Amino acid sequence: MSDLHVYDTTLRDGAQQEGLNLSVTDKLTIASHLDDLGVGFIEGGWPGANPKDTEFFARAASELSLRNATLAAFGATRRAGGAASTDPLVRALVESGAPVVTLVAKSHVGHVERALKTTLEENLEMIRDTVSFLRGEGRRVFLDAEHFFDGYAADRAYAIEALRAAFESGAEVAALCDTNGGMLPGPVWDVVTDVVEAIGLDTGPDGGASGEARLGIHCHNDTGCAVANSMAAVDAGATHVQGTINGYGERTGNANLVTVVANLQLKEGIEVMDSHHLQEATRISHAISEITNVPAYSRQPYTGSSAFAHKAGLHASAIKVDPDLYQHLDPKAVGNDMRMLISDMAGRASIELKSRELGVELDPENEEHSALVKKVLATVKDLELRGYTFDAADASFELLLRRELQDGLPDFFEIESWRVITDSQSTGDALSEATVKLTAGGKRVLRTGEGNGPVNALDHALRLALSTAYPEIEHLELIDYRVRILDAAHGTDAVTRVLIETSDGETTWETIGVAANILQASWQALVDGVTYGLVRAGVPAR
Repeated sequence: MSDLHVYDTTLRDGAQQEGLNLSVTDKLTIASHLDDLGVGFIEGGWPGANPKDTEFFARAASELSLRNATLAAFGATRRAGGAASTDPLVRALVESGAPVVTLVAKSHVGHVERALKTTLEENLEMIRDTVSFLRGEGRRVFLDAEHFFDGYAADRAYAIEALRAAFESGAEVAALCDTNGGMLPGPVWDVVTDVVEAIGLDTGPDGGASGEARLGIHCHNDTGCAVANSMAAVDAGATHVQGTINGYGERTGNANLVTVVANLQLKEGIEVMDSHHLQEATRISHAISEITNVPAYSRQPYTGSSAFAHKAGLHASAIKVDPDLYQHLDPKAVGNDMRMLISDMAGRASIELKSRELGVELDPENEEHSALVKKVLATVKDLELRGYTFDAADASFELLLRRELQDGLPDFFEIESWRVITDSQSTGDALSEATVKLTAGGKRVLRTGEGNGPVNALDHALRLALSTAYPEIEHLELIDYRVRILDAAHGTDAVTRVLIETSDGETTWETIGVAANILQASWQALVDGVTYGLVRAGVPAR
């Protein structure tokens, strides 16, 4: 199975996700990341169907240097009653310069008759003519058999005949598409097994296709089974797997390609790609999330920030002895890492492991360290009782830990006071103004900042007040702000939790504030965010 095709369709099928809009530059950057991941094929889009995809292939010729992947152009078979050689969209596929062309074709009698509004034989001729023409133009041709599983249920013989028409005309791959995403693993295995036998593909004793012709799988996640369905298809003889990074796609998305590959390689021992490529999976998954502006899903298998996060004290105690006791594999295999979450469930082992993760070694045999762990644990439990959640704010926990350590946290500045005024204009707009008084660098500083809201104004005022003593603050940026009301039954008198995410351009961290006053909670999180940024940068107190 070392010759299994890994085919990524993020730039075409994944881009159909609601709210996801990629520029040509975005697509070129993502393609480079996918190449670094080691996928075999990158589907760039549909040239001729829209100007953006046409431009992508034109720019890719000079701007994209692929070391591992082959670029594929997506399109459709020629129109009914025409000829592939004169069909403008088919010609656009050739003109794209892509060495591989993936054609979508109908394999469902109902779609042929009602959507294409043509005869069943003409649809087969459209497949034969288009595949033959593209092969004659020197292109490798893959076929996406649209709605194949539904088509197989409606008319098995015709669905298989559509595949046979593609193979006989020179197609290298025929991918069975669960276009509506309604399949389950058992039926997928049954259908793929039957198709392999009906088409006469020799999968060989090791599961690898013996000739050029191979069967593929393309799953959507509407039943939550896209990954499982893909693996069932491979188990039944498919040797070409399609999917998207992070499971992007229309409706509930496509099969997450990283999860499929990791399962095949790390669980079933099938060498799908070089291990050093797979070790880039987490970095690449998150980098592409930044480009798409779709927040990374923390609970995503293998690459999510919570994929190897441990919160329960019982788990921590076992992990302290051996990480394998509560982890299904070494997270480094996919470029991720173990994380210890600090919460009211934490025990002494959680505090010790988290401290080690943060670079602070606490020896449980050391009496002073043991007392410190006990004190920190009591503080964490007390604060979480009041609404704090340190499993979502590692930076605030590190600051708490360093404050408990002797000389563990530099005294960067001392806050004297702060206030915020919001002035409503006659135009209906409201402008907030914040004033901060503090001592930094041995000097008392008073600065006023304006913003489109009270938190924005406080952020500006704090930065202005610290900028002279700590010019490094210029590189820090508030990138996310979240508020949660903890006891909504109290209405406007409820306790508020604020989480703030800050970045230095290389990484991000989260800090927390909790108070009855939303501005006070925000201020706590803001101050912690800036303080942690200075600690991370190795800035000395001035």
